[in-house]
Amino acid sequence: MLRYKLSLFFFVFLIVQTSAQLREQFPLSGKWLFFKGDANFTASNFPKGEHVSIPHTWNASDGTSEDYYRGKGTYRCTFDLTKNIKKKRIFIRFEAVSLEAEIFLNGQYLGNHKGAFNAFCFEITPYVKKQNNELIVKVSNALNPDVAPLSGDFTVFGGIYRPVSLLILPQTCITPLDYASSGIYIKQTDIQDHKATLDITAKIDGNISGNKKLRLRTSIFDPEGKLVSSSESENIRKAANNNAIEQQIYIENPVLWNGKVSPNQYRFFCEVLQGKKVIDTLSVHTGLRYFNVDPEKGFFLNGKSYQIRGVNRHQDRKGKGWAISETDHQEDMRLIKEIGANGIRLAHYPHSNYFYSLCDREGLLVWAEIPFIGNGTESTAFEENLKQQLIELIRQNFNHPSIFCWSLFNELVKGNPEKLVAELNDLAHKEDPTRLTVAAANIEGRPENTITDIMAFNTYPGWYWADPGTMGPSIDWKKDKKRGVCISEYGAGASIKHHQQNMTKAPKCDGELHPEEWQAIVHEGNYKEIAKRDFVWGSFVWNMFDFASAGRKEGDTHGMNDKGLVTYDRKVKKDAFYFYKANWSDKPVLHIASKRHIKRSEQETDIKVYSNCSDLLLYVNGIKYQYVPGDQNIFVWKNIRLQPGKNEIKVSGKFEGKIISDQCEWIFEK
Repeated sequence: MLRYKLSLFFFVFLIVQTSAQLREQFPLSGKWLFFKGDANFTASNFPKGEHVSIPHTWNASDGTSEDYYRGKGTYRCTFDLTKNIKKKRIFIRFEAVSLEAEIFLNGQYLGNHKGAFNAFCFEITPYVKKQNNELIVKVSNALNPDVAPLSGDFTVFGGIYRPVSLLILPQTCITPLDYASSGIYIKQTDIQDHKATLDITAKIDGNISGNKKLRLRTSIFDPEGKLVSSSESENIRKAANNNAIEQQIYIENPVLWNGKVSPNQYRFFCEVLQGKKVIDTLSVHTGLRYFNVDPEKGFFLNGKSYQIRGVNRHQDRKGKGWAISETDHQEDMRLIKEIGANGIRLAHYPHSNYFYSLCDREGLLVWAEIPFIGNGTESTAFEENLKQQLIELIRQNFNHPSIFCWSLFNELVKGNPEKLVAELNDLAHKEDPTRLTVAAANIEGRPENTITDIMAFNTYPGWYWADPGTMGPSIDWKKDKKRGVCISEYGAGASIKHHQQNMTKAPKCDGELHPEEWQAIVHEGNYKEIAKRDFVWGSFVWNMFDFASAGRKEGDTHGMNDKGLVTYDRKVKKDAFYFYKANWSDKPVLHIASKRHIKRSEQETDIKVYSNCSDLLLYVNGIKYQYVPGDQNIFVWKNIRLQPGKNEIKVSGKFEGKIISDQCEWIFEK
């Protein structure tokens, strides 16, 4: 037993040591020079620009303006290689550049990339020097009819807005050049409670000839870090661009990734060996799970009902646009966790790998999608670009357990895209037969709506049409007997500066006045109808955060879509946020609605509270009002009379034996 423990210790120690020695990654984040425009890219003639750090966007300050800059920008970075690179290969990897990029190193053209949201990678070994390397990146976010998206209700920020890294890898390595993926694919072929069957593929780039065959050794560690399986394979499949080593592995009684309940993940440590020598290594994490959609009973995760109650997210924020940090991603996740959501639609494009990893860790189910929005063209170039973006999305994010579906389009309203959508659907299934395809439509009856495995609809009763309760018959009309239905977007705009007392009528959705109170009313009415229908396998609030939409002229700030439950700067949670928190969270919630409406013009008012507490009591100017029954964790005291001047409002309740309270002050002036 002692010998076994020591062997295991040295085996794990060797893994850590070997991995650290064989491959390294260095960020290129600081000391960049940026010039707005198409600059001359020679060191001696590069125009005077501004010093920036990566991530960066040139639309951080004008992204909410109708005439925000959509054009060219040029970046220059110089770097030295401090490590010994003899017998190594060097790659440069960009996590995202919007919208198009051309890359030059030391005067050598490396290539280009078209698409604003996925990573891309080039080998630079023949061109890199020990010192004084000059990297030039020419970027454009101008509209290009051959590159998706061609439309959309959001600002297309320009720049190198996600990290850039140098990769120093062995001569023969797990390739970073397979659409900038990890090169390791863990296919969850058959997952059951008692057994998991996994097919693992490692794509290898380099010299595989010689007397010593390549082997793949995969060591699997459970969520507690215990080595549970190890397997070796020499099954090499040769291809034009790279070679693949494949193996099948079984895990008995797997510990499943079970959403928010227990987001367990295994670590797969992959080693490439030539003879007895380990020549490359890479660790990949994934969680094992299975899921399905029942058209009558909704979404099931690991065989148990798990209706998705989620939010949509755009990636931009005030003062930064798309150039956000890991700290910003973490703040978004904290707010999504606080509200109690168990799913998220990452709209309308691929998001950061870091955020997908946060979703894995926190147990959020993810809807991932490509930016096929509104319309396309029938050009071969556009279609090929869309397929490229789909392959990139799938391969780069193949191992994220949180992702359950690949979305192929959003709100197509023009043209005849049925053939293209069918091709995308087939491509998604070819790339990944283990996940569902989905799409979001806002027009019923279009032929492309029948193609994907499951289907969803964007609908806004109470905002763009009808009243909030019309969500019920709208869902019933959209129900698909074979695929169920999902509500992928619903909601209403709201400004925390706009208020109306005792609202019964919707404001103009395209007007300047967007009262916070009406947004809450819409969500109450919409969600009541969603929650009572088991066949609605998922719903996603539009939107978690306010976001930039340069063409909009409404609400308190033009250039913004204000349907978020949280403001653009993430500082203020609107009333509707607390409505969902009271219904979704297992933490105590007690929130007086409309507390920001301080100055009141009507003496009689309803007082509404969102809470998951018991024994609620209302106090107005010290006078106690007895408990009133609630519905959907909404409690309303009707026709409370305010006194002239200041009014102190307080509500208290109990949660697991503790007193929880909230209070505010209103001023009534005749």
